[in-house]
Order: sequence, then C-alpha cells, then structure tokens
Amino acid sequence: MASIDSMTELLVDQLKDLYDAEKRLTKAIPKLAKKATNDQLRSALEEHLEETEQQVARLEEAFEHMGETARAKPCAGMRGIIEEGNEHVGEDYEDDDLRDAVIIGSAQRVEHYEIAAYGTAIAHAKLLGQNEVVELLLESLNEEKAADEKLTEIAEGVVNLEAANQDEDEESEGAMAGLGVMLGRKRATVSQRATAAARPAGSRKRTAARTSSGGRSRR
Repeated sequence: MASIDSMTELLVDQLKDLYDAEKRLTKAIPKLAKKATNDQLRSALEEHLEETEQQVARLEEAFEHMGETARAKPCAGMRGIIEEGNEHVGEDYEDDDLRDAVIIGSAQRVEHYEIAAYGTAIAHAKLLGQNEVVELLLESLNEEKAADEKLTEIAEGVVNLEAANQDEDEESEGAMAGLGVMLGRKRATVSQRATAAARPAGSRKRTAARTSSGGRSRR
C-alpha cells in the first residue's frame, strides 16, 4: 500500500475513491430504477443517473487540474452500500410500495455517503487553493443534496404513506373479521334464546325440573 505524505496526495486519493464510487453507481442506479414501481421515484432515479454520469466527467476534469491521470481506487464503502441495497431490494414484498420505500432508503444511504465524501474533498481542495477543483466538486455536491431532498419528498409525500396505508388496510380487514366472529356468536346466542322461549310452557317446566334434579326423574 502506497503511503500518503501530503495533502495533495490525500486529495488525489479521495478523488480516486469518488471516481470508483460514481462509476459503480452508473451500473447500480439503473437496477434500482427498473425495480421501482412509483413513477416519480423511477423518474428521479433516471434523472440522477444522468447527473451521475456528469459527475464522473467532472472528476476526470478534476484529475486533469491536479495533473493526474483519472484512476479509480476500489471504494469499499460504496461497494458495501450497493451490496446491502441490492440485498434489501431483492427481498419478497407483498406490496410494491414497500419495495419502493426500501429503494428510497437504499438510494439515500448512497447520497449521504457521497455528500460526506464530496464535502471532505472540497475542504481539502480549498486548503490547497485548487479553486477549479472546488467548483467542480461543489457542483456535484449540490446535485447529491438535491437528489437526497427529492427522494425525501417522494418518500414523505407518496411512497411511505401508501406503504403505511397497506398496514392500515390489513388491520381493518382483521378487525372486520373479528367483528364478524363476534356477530356470529351473538346471533347464535339470540337464536338459542328464541328457540327456548318458543317451547311450550310444560316442556320448559319439565326441562327446568330435570335440570334442578340433575337430570333424574322422580318416581
């Protein structure tokens, strides 16, 4: 493992990490968009895919400003987030809204990681006076923040509400089923009482007499 002995080398290392992360996302985002059923969510993911491709190009330009060749360094963090997202999205869900909610959560984990990574790289580029690099990275950072906010709007305004309504519908169905059982028992009790009341008086007395004597007839 090569040693890093200057802020410049540290910044270049961070650019390599971001470069790998963004390139991974150009392959991961289409998979999420394909599984999304909510139109707004799918549109947001497809739009951000185009932004991600531009972010890759900006990083290549940033490398040029640093006098470096654009090279990727395996980003273990992004790889783990993507793998975890694929695992969660691939689960079996009874309702599509639940999967959409999981897709949003997975996408926002990605955005939060990138926001942190871009913010750190920008801070270091400012210290080095790499103003062109700062502007490039800042543009990408703003896109990541906007994408995160858009996902939150879709989650809070549509997807999460629909997923929660699914639970309420199931609870209502369970309550109605329980009410049906209670009503059925009540009708059976009323029917039994009505039948008993309809018996002849003598029959009711004989039944009462048998009950009081434990069912034994007197001789």
